[in-house]
Amino acid sequence: MERIRRASHAGSWYTDNPKKLAEELDGWITAAGLPKSSDVRGVIAPHAGYSYSGRAAAYAFGNIDPTNISRVFLLGPSHHYYTPKCALSTATVYKTPIGDLPIDLEVIEELKATGKFELMNLRVDEAEHSMEMHLPYLVKVFEGHPVKVVPILVGALGAENEAMYGKLLAKYIDDPQNFFSVSSDFCHWGSRYVGFSLSVFINIILLFSINLIFVANAQDVFACILATSFSIPANYPTP
Repeated sequence: MERIRRASHAGSWYTDNPKKLAEELDGWITAAGLPKSSDVRGVIAPHAGYSYSGRAAAYAFGNIDPTNISRVFLLGPSHHYYTPKCALSTATVYKTPIGDLPIDLEVIEELKATGKFELMNLRVDEAEHSMEMHLPYLVKVFEGHPVKVVPILVGALGAENEAMYGKLLAKYIDDPQNFFSVSSDFCHWGSRYVGFSLSVFINIILLFSINLIFVANAQDVFACILATSFSIPANYPTP
């Protein structure tokens, strides 16, 4: 039986007008002017409303060469539902105003069989925006290329669970037909969240954290978060 996850944030976080949405995405990708590369196996892209992050996200999604990719693992942090684990979607299809993305049920069953994942119901799934904000870009980039998605909601993981899930997903990273789309704003910026002087401090910590990620130093990233209480919204549930 088909279980549909609605585009619950369309009309608020981004337009629900298919023509306007397609034009916005095309315009942002064109303006970014990036070459498509088969070497790009994953992206980290924001999940704020498109009026804030739509243009920035094009600099991630514009690099994707969809030719040989058949599956996208979509990872997003939980903002409303607490879990110390990762959770799998129970939907069979994710809808967007410009097209739908089928869920790879075979891989969902493989991950479920490990006993390490929770299942999120449609209410939790539709309340979460972090993964949905990637969906229109994925539909646009993979236009004409059949692709399935594996949505994974990331909870408040400790270092031990982070390592465990990393090992579980490693075999999928090794497959060149798989792509990873990771949803993160990296930080919440501006006077709504913090004052100017604290924003400057956060920017310094942010740049330091990005450098640690580039050199694949997961332990130091985790230590940085614990030492500074700095929240990178792909690591823990955030408001």
